[in-house]
Amino acid sequence: MNDAANPLWGGRFAGGASAIMTEINASIGFDKALWRQDIAGSRAHAAMLVAQGVLSAQDGAAIAQGLDQVAAEIDAGKLVEDPALEDIHMHIETRLFALVGDAAKRLHTARSRNDQVATDFRLWVRDAIDALDVRMAALQRALVLRAEAEAETVLPGFTHLQVAQPVTLGHHLMAYCTMIGRDRSRLADCRTRLNECPLGAAALAGTSFPIDRFSTARALGFDRPTANSLDSVSDRDFALEFMAACALAGLHLSRLAEEFIVWASQPYRFVSLPDDYSTGSSIMPQKRNPDAAELVRAKAGHLLAGFQRLAVVMKGLPLAYSKDMQEDKVPTFEAFHTLDLSLAAMTGMVETVTFNRDAMRTAAMSGYSTATDLADWLVRAAGVPFREAHHITGRAVRLAEERGCRLDALSLGDLQAVDPRITQGVFAVLSVDASVASRTSYGGTAPDQVRARIADVRRELGL
Repeated sequence: MNDAANPLWGGRFAGGASAIMTEINASIGFDKALWRQDIAGSRAHAAMLVAQGVLSAQDGAAIAQGLDQVAAEIDAGKLVEDPALEDIHMHIETRLFALVGDAAKRLHTARSRNDQVATDFRLWVRDAIDALDVRMAALQRALVLRAEAEAETVLPGFTHLQVAQPVTLGHHLMAYCTMIGRDRSRLADCRTRLNECPLGAAALAGTSFPIDRFSTARALGFDRPTANSLDSVSDRDFALEFMAACALAGLHLSRLAEEFIVWASQPYRFVSLPDDYSTGSSIMPQKRNPDAAELVRAKAGHLLAGFQRLAVVMKGLPLAYSKDMQEDKVPTFEAFHTLDLSLAAMTGMVETVTFNRDAMRTAAMSGYSTATDLADWLVRAAGVPFREAHHITGRAVRLAEERGCRLDALSLGDLQAVDPRITQGVFAVLSVDASVASRTSYGGTAPDQVRARIADVRRELGL
């Protein structure tokens, strides 16, 4: 086998790779997604080599012009995949050689595929984070706008999926807005940590050429070069952290999707999802299935599995690079595309869902949801210790159950038979509207508190 048969490493080997080895070794089928980042990295590297006197200005100009043409060809869908060239990096370099000749062979001076791919991958993840942040901000905007319109809409709050206390729909929606805010913060933190440039670490030990790693880092928008060449080429923490953040965001979307699924069911009838995000049944013509929400719920599993896939790959690898790490791309790419799609679907559902306020209010009035308000009133108005007030309220709830009525439907005489310290004033707190209005502590469900939190998020989002 001559060098041309495998321009990466053919000189060391007398024979060629088997067909199976070529197939298992090739990554072009998926790492072609890195082509923009690879060309950007090569441009920066070539410019630095010229500035440092390692590469002639003539060769640098030829490389820059050739890379522009390669980029235009790939962007036009003209990339011809060849498994023998293994990956996107060698595909680009081979095409560059065909365009500009020997100058292309000098491009790889003072770098290795190890630091090259680490740089490309960091650039790709950084771009993915920026794209997801836009998606998440859009979902937050949708939640804020719907919450603002429903700041006074009453629905039951649940614990253990049992009616607990009345809350406002605006408050409920803002809980998810808060979750997505944390997701954005986690991705921003991940971006900050990954924003160091591995280029120039070479294979694992650095290089003897007089390169300027700070220059290439700046050219590629990194804050600084990575500080240890071994870690530079063997680290995939940034991908794991990215996928962990994606998995947690997926869990939040799954929880919201589950709410919509339950709320859309006939026993609840809290929401109606639009045709755009629903499907029918092949046999039951009356069905309206919340399939988009169900698929968002399911895709959280893909995100969790992706993190585990890469964690298992990395868990036992010694320093520095091992071929196992080629398996880092697919789960990371899939995590981005899965979360991106889930965010788009969830945003569409939030924007277009119809809320059934009457059904929500009716449900909030069931289950003795204002029992805590009775206990709190006994503490405030009658000076009863809370534990005693809790027991008194329990007896009142039992009486209402026996009568088959709501708490606020009991007469004053009924309540005074439970405890004589109860007065007419208690009825001012037993309605669901009075209950939610009373929860004025910071972050509570009172409409004024909900509007205050909406104003905070509006400022953060620039709305």
